[in-house]
Parts: sequence; structure tokens; C-alpha cells
Amino acid sequence: MDDNLYSRRPVEPRADFEDFEATELYCPSCGRAVPVRKFLLLILPDGDRYEYRCQFCGTKVGDKIDRSGQFYGVLK
Repeated sequence: MDDNLYSRRPVEPRADFEDFEATELYCPSCGRAVPVRKFLLLILPDGDRYEYRCQFCGTKVGDKIDRSGQFYGVLK
């Protein structure tokens, strides 16, 4: 057996997967996964706060804080 197989360091996560952008989320009002729209709510020192809303009925279906967005750092 090759001892190098067990002495390898854990694989670092790829930078490609650090920030996901939702295109569809489950809407409780519509009862299914629906396309969403992203709205900027606040520009905060710790990141830009966004809200995801159902494209059909406007119900809030999620949110996120983006620490790498275009507005991050404006308040610093």
C-alpha cells in the first residue's frame, strides 16, 4: 500500500463554490420551486443584504449577505 494516500492534506474547497446565486427557490404561497428576483435591502459594514422574492407572487423566499458585492466596503 502507498502511505502517501493516507498522509495527504484535505482538499481545499474550490473558489468557484464560495458564493452561490439562487435562481429558483421554494415558494410557500405558490407551493413549488419558482424563479426568484434578488433585491438589495441594506448596505451594511459586514456586507450587502439581499432578499429573494417569488417572481410570480412577490413572497419573500430567502435572503443572503454578500461580502464580496459591489457595495461592500462603501461604509468603511
